[in-house]
Amino acid sequence: MLLARLSGPAAALRRGLATSAQSNAKVAVLGASGGIGQPLSLLLKNSPLVSRLSLYDIAHTPGVAADLSHIETRANVKGFIGSEQLPECLKGCEVVVIPAGVPRKPGMTRDDLFNTNATIVANLTTACAKHCPEAMICIIANPVNSTIPITSELFKKHGVYNPNRIFGVTTLDIVRANTFVAELKGLDPARVNVPVIGGHAGKTIIPLISQCTPKVEFPQDQLETLTGRIQEAGTEVVKAKAGAGSATLSMAYAGARFVFSVLDAMNGKEGVIECSFVRSEETECPYFSTPLLLGKNGIEKNLGIGKISPYEEKMIAEAMTELKASIKKGEEFVKSMQ
Repeated sequence: MLLARLSGPAAALRRGLATSAQSNAKVAVLGASGGIGQPLSLLLKNSPLVSRLSLYDIAHTPGVAADLSHIETRANVKGFIGSEQLPECLKGCEVVVIPAGVPRKPGMTRDDLFNTNATIVANLTTACAKHCPEAMICIIANPVNSTIPITSELFKKHGVYNPNRIFGVTTLDIVRANTFVAELKGLDPARVNVPVIGGHAGKTIIPLISQCTPKVEFPQDQLETLTGRIQEAGTEVVKAKAGAGSATLSMAYAGARFVFSVLDAMNGKEGVIECSFVRSEETECPYFSTPLLLGKNGIEKNLGIGKISPYEEKMIAEAMTELKASIKKGEEFVKSMQ
């Protein structure tokens, strides 16, 4: 099975930060001054896979760029501020990561973020469609279940849509699943790999514990508690930060891991697999996250859901209504835009 070819899920991040790997990738971070954007930019600056790092935000980007530019790694860093500088930021970029948007606060659902973040993502991805239409677009901004359909519809509007190059970054769900399983079983989390499929909110997050490598088993009650914790882990962080934000550091790690996997695959590395929320025909939902084999041009092959347990089948069935509604909400948002 292709999943087994990964030498542990953290391998991409380790490779991305290793001095032996090197490429000349031009990467842009849109929302680089924020809680996710700053640590994400730090991890990208630290990678020899990145030769140029373009940082964009509506405030503070020159300072973030100046700070990062003093780090003794090869990536050339430049900060851009305000919408008039966005075209220059995106020019020639091969990968664009978008953590821009407002964070969740206690009591907020990802859906509560919709109106603000939908507008932000629409503006930024419209600029991408115009100025770097062939770049790999990696969306972190929530709600991902809606922001990916928004991105796709806008790329279609501009006649540059390629479903193999637009990704909803769900990697944090996998990172959390790996960590929580490792804690319960006394394993090294860097060697645990749990595929997480579906979407990126609440019950649409479906960890396939039955496909975990190494193989693990839990009694049903413990499995349900573990699954619930993975699904609500974001809320765990929001509550713990008590109004001071949502998951930023772990999300930056997960975002960097995903970008390094994309860059590895673009550089010709074989067997690079990540789960991501993408255009899909694997289920009745037009978008769905499953393990993907990445290649030079983005998605090389959708590896699908694979063999799953009855409990996991039930979770998929229960997630469908919410997932379809979130996707439709994103598509309708683009239709309503002037």
